[in-house]
Amino acid sequence: VMAFTVNVDIGYEFEVKAPFKDVFDVLADVPVSASHFPKVHSLVHLGDNAYRWEMEKVGTDAFHIQTIYASKYVADISKGSIVWTPVKGEGNALVAGRWSITDKGNSTHIVLETTGDMDIPLPGLMKMVVSPVVKSEFDGLVRKYIENLIERFGGEV
Repeated sequence: VMAFTVNVDIGYEFEVKAPFKDVFDVLADVPVSASHFPKVHSLVHLGDNAYRWEMEKVGTDAFHIQTIYASKYVADISKGSIVWTPVKGEGNALVAGRWSITDKGNSTHIVLETTGDMDIPLPGLMKMVVSPVVKSEFDGLVRKYIENLIERFGGEV
């Protein structure tokens, strides 16, 4: 099977009105956090705080992809961090990242960093055409996710 890999690297930084503990509790609870992420077809708990994300299919009739990946999550409230690392052998992508959450007293500062390697089952010649589409799709989903979280946390500061 011919395939190529698209790398996506995303970072967002924002500040919300909600208290640190509320923000941490939502982001550390993967099913609650994932409920704010658009186009998730299903989220499967694999045990040991690892989850498989099965996204809805995107694209056209001629060309569509479904991204499936699993990550293991480690939350540390004392560091204000939630880190995820790829679970190999699940799906067609490897996704890693972290939330960094800082208590600012009357607000909470949040940084999201995430990277993904997605295997696209198409000939290499398609890479130049498909890569930007995949990247912008993923970026759009993450942007909507952040918007949904900001709403959940009572708005941006």
